[in-house]
Amino acid sequence: MASLITPEQLPIWVPGKVLSASDDLGWKDVKQRTYCYRGLDVPIPPMDHYMLVRYRSGQTPMDRCFDERWTRTSCAPGDISLLTVSQPSHWHWTQDIVVSHVYVSHALMARVADDMMERPVAEVRLHDLLRAQDPTLMAITDAVTQEAQGAGIGGALYVEALGVQLAVHLLRHYASVSYREPQAKGRLSPLQLRRLQEFIEARLHENLSLDELAAVVGLGVWTFSRRFRASLGCAPHAYVVSQRVQRARRLLTDGALAVKEVASLCGFSDQAHMTRVLRARLGTTPAQLRQAAAPR
Repeated sequence: MASLITPEQLPIWVPGKVLSASDDLGWKDVKQRTYCYRGLDVPIPPMDHYMLVRYRSGQTPMDRCFDERWTRTSCAPGDISLLTVSQPSHWHWTQDIVVSHVYVSHALMARVADDMMERPVAEVRLHDLLRAQDPTLMAITDAVTQEAQGAGIGGALYVEALGVQLAVHLLRHYASVSYREPQAKGRLSPLQLRRLQEFIEARLHENLSLDELAAVVGLGVWTFSRRFRASLGCAPHAYVVSQRVQRARRLLTDGALAVKEVASLCGFSDQAHMTRVLRARLGTTPAQLRQAAAPR
């Protein structure tokens, strides 16, 4: 298969005037661009995002070849076209149009599908739909477009929520899902555990969120939490704290670093926080650990 193109590379194959874009807004799994197009006949390589095309102005006959099959319709304001990820297509229209593109990442669709289905999802494929009329799709894509144009406070968080709503709606009505073989008893695989443990060890000095940990193994938060507990017998947060404690014990008994530095390297908010956790977990304090390890 040809290499996948990004939404930012699309104008190489589909030239048009960009009217708005989310490129510099720090959004994660959703992107937006609005274009003004002349009539075009264009092949599009496979994309790394799912694409929704919301027709805003202009009406035109529209032809599209997808999966070696041509579809013909007429698209006008209010209509929406869907294009799945990783599939080439060929589009042909004759009239000037203004369209808003909303792109959804494969990672977001996979996470939401995994949580919805409560089964390990292998692939999410959008239906071959050149013209849909759906008030919910229109409302969500319009909200994303307005945010790209207005860039309000909290925009990235707002669009993240819209992206989840959009993914749920697409999965309910416009997608087919295939599944992977489930891990035994709902556990993380050995490879997933190794990746996760390496990630935690490398970033133990940081404030690790549940979202970040779930993303390492490509799972939704709820499914990840269940499988983590089934695999290691504790919640992700408890495991991270235990790793912080183990590192702190090693560094404190080594004696080369100041206690404040040890707290920072182990991801504690400050020295007092580390002291409280060590006392709760080990029944001792940093000073007592150092004293016990000192040569006599």
